[in-house]
Amino acid sequence: MSEQQRAPSPFEELAAAREALRDGARAAAIERQHRLGKMSARERIGALVDRGSFHEVGALVQPKRDAFGTENLQAPADGVLTGYAQVDGRAIGLCAFDFTVLGGSNGRIGEHKVERIASHCLEHGCALVLLLDGGGHRIQEGLDSRHFAEGSRYFQIAAHLSGWVPTVALVMGPGFAGPSNFAALCDFVVMVRGTSTMGIAGPALVAAATGEVADKESLGSPETQADRNGLADLVADSDEHALHLARSYLGYLPANAAGLPACQEARPPARDDEERLSTVVPDNVRKAYDVKNVLQGICDSESIFELKPTYAPNLVTAFARVGGRPVGIVANQPLHLAGTLDARACEKGAHFVSVCDAFGLPLVYLIDVPGFLVGSEAEDSGLARRSARLLFELGQATVPRISVVMRKGYGLGYIAMCGGRSFDADLCVAWPTAEICAMSIEGAVDVAYARQVSSAADPAARREALIQRFRSQLGPLHAAAHFGIDDVIDPRETRSAILGTLERCTQRKPGREPSQRRHGISPV
Repeated sequence: MSEQQRAPSPFEELAAAREALRDGARAAAIERQHRLGKMSARERIGALVDRGSFHEVGALVQPKRDAFGTENLQAPADGVLTGYAQVDGRAIGLCAFDFTVLGGSNGRIGEHKVERIASHCLEHGCALVLLLDGGGHRIQEGLDSRHFAEGSRYFQIAAHLSGWVPTVALVMGPGFAGPSNFAALCDFVVMVRGTSTMGIAGPALVAAATGEVADKESLGSPETQADRNGLADLVADSDEHALHLARSYLGYLPANAAGLPACQEARPPARDDEERLSTVVPDNVRKAYDVKNVLQGICDSESIFELKPTYAPNLVTAFARVGGRPVGIVANQPLHLAGTLDARACEKGAHFVSVCDAFGLPLVYLIDVPGFLVGSEAEDSGLARRSARLLFELGQATVPRISVVMRKGYGLGYIAMCGGRSFDADLCVAWPTAEICAMSIEGAVDVAYARQVSSAADPAARREALIQRFRSQLGPLHAAAHFGIDDVIDPRETRSAILGTLERCTQRKPGREPSQRRHGISPV
């Protein structure tokens, strides 16, 4: 038999099949992806994981071709690259949807691959990372009951993954429908500005179902889903930036809930940042300041990783390190709504507390809260239940917690921010600038002393006298006198007080749940 007629060996067939999957074999499709401002699925994997660590699973699968319109379907790897890798030396499971293959749509075989990786993460305690770029369920297969009748096992697996291993979703292209469902069950979601969308349905389906005409930006842009709705935690400027954010996020957390967060070498804050703490809170209680300056003076240098910075900015939630140890920071932001807690802030804070408690990050609360938002708009937002979830998650938490009252500690907001003894804080202290009471003084005087004020010879003077009389008994020394807090400290002592508490506390508080309880019911 001549060389031209010789059949390829099994090894040559394998090499050819693998070569056909590489980006170089699909140059035109990859070039189109680059023109959209996006990396290919394989390029994304290479930028995310440790060099040479990706072990692909299911590369050689073929799509099902038994439904109408799929007889000649070509879909390398069925449109999703799956496998195992390492990030900073720690194992992860990885699924990267490939937009160059049928628009990144989810085929039935590809879905089985994703389920396989998620199950492995569940069994072996590895983080799961999803790189999403596609159009949801593959329509040709979805319109065949043989394919869709069994549903999807993935969501059951994802529910079990929650709180056991970190789950990350990077939405790096079209993300309506299926990709958004995947992302919504992840702890950490990143969108990419200019290329990604999220939402239950895209413009075509919305128009067909409701008659509403809307473009993809108004339905699912980062401005809509990250800034306004809080569906995404961060917005990246590029694919490379999104992948960097994923690595950074994972760096604060253990591989799974049975492990300990990784400590690093301590990097004390700049001396100027620490000294500034003594003057950061203005003398005028009505004057705002940036609480992020407080974080800079307490946390290790360049260790602050803020989540949802553009959503509910009246509450700052951030991972950080203190003395090299990862912590979760929950801080009222006086620059927005004076730090008042509204429904969005409660949702944001509750989810953050849940993540920190799941993975063993101690909670540090920085309190300057006038209370919860009031009024008809607050009621329409369901704040009564949203606020209860903030309390619920704090009550469920077992990690060490520390509270620092910087200025206002008013009403139920003070309790929801772990103030005082309410949630058994391991350290509860106040700065000399603190005021602690059940409600704002002015409002209390107007309600309880309205008749006395109105009947006075000089109502304005009488009202002011009452306000000043009550203000004299709201200070931190008064609070410490009956041991409602542990101590009053100089703001510049805050970092050392937190460090000392972290060093002496165990990783978890002993369980106090009734022995027969199966599942705490969240208010929302």
